[in-house]
Amino acid sequence: MSMEMQIATFLEAQSAELAAATNTQLAYARDLRDFADWLRAEDRDFAGATREMIETYLISLADRGLSVATRARRLSAIRQYYRFAFEEGWRADNPAIQIKGPGRARRLPKTLDVAEVERLIAAAEEIGRKPEDRLRNQCLMELLYATGMRVTELVSLPVAAARGRPRMLLVSGKGGKERLVPLSAPARETLARWLEARDRLEEIRTANSAPASRYLFPSRGKSGHLTRHWFFTLIKDLAVRAGIDPALVTPHTLRHAFATHLLANGADLMSIQALLGHADVGTTEIYTHVLDANLTELVLSHHPLARKPGPART
Repeated sequence: MSMEMQIATFLEAQSAELAAATNTQLAYARDLRDFADWLRAEDRDFAGATREMIETYLISLADRGLSVATRARRLSAIRQYYRFAFEEGWRADNPAIQIKGPGRARRLPKTLDVAEVERLIAAAEEIGRKPEDRLRNQCLMELLYATGMRVTELVSLPVAAARGRPRMLLVSGKGGKERLVPLSAPARETLARWLEARDRLEEIRTANSAPASRYLFPSRGKSGHLTRHWFFTLIKDLAVRAGIDPALVTPHTLRHAFATHLLANGADLMSIQALLGHADVGTTEIYTHVLDANLTELVLSHHPLARKPGPART
């Protein structure tokens, strides 16, 4: 079996048995194909690769200037593949099982304060050629901040989830796992107004023989809904309009702001974990460090003893 066939079989198993998300499968495919190309250059294949070869490959990634995060992800893909190969009997051993990763530095996620989020939402009401476009943009931002959804989860929401003025939305997350997220009053109001506008636009489209869309945020593109790349461009435009450095604002920044602001106002980690759809509370714990960093900055910026040098104490 060729390496391409082995990769395809591995990905098919990941999809069927573990319900791996599409983005995860695409990442595995890219990483394993890069490893396969490197092995071919060494006149080797998956079956003949040794632990030393895998380690040499990882060193070559560092020589190519790839980040620690990318190298760690490549190793993760290789580990998953060889575990599968061992279980399927393609290999009598697992050459990757004892290889240690490059040690990823844990960076604190970028976040925004409440005033900055409010400015972004206000900017959404001003960007768009038509009133319906501006209402859609406002709804996207309101929902993102109110729920902490991943942007892919947001743009692919089915319209059925928004019917009946719901107080909660059913979200399909990574690996097809579903969770309920509550809606704030402003988000519910904006959602209701967008739904009315969306339905009017859909009536016009279907009257012209276009098929009805099942998405809350329909698009004429291949996916049938707005894409995360489109949303990435939108949020950069909103940052400029709001007077915020666009480099500090991404769709995920709103998710971080959602979690950090909840934690600052007394929410517990387990609740935030459930709302974000994290499989491990350890992932959620990083927001406690963000809060600590923000409080430290607050003290250093505003405490009188931090700003004014005082007399030496004995």
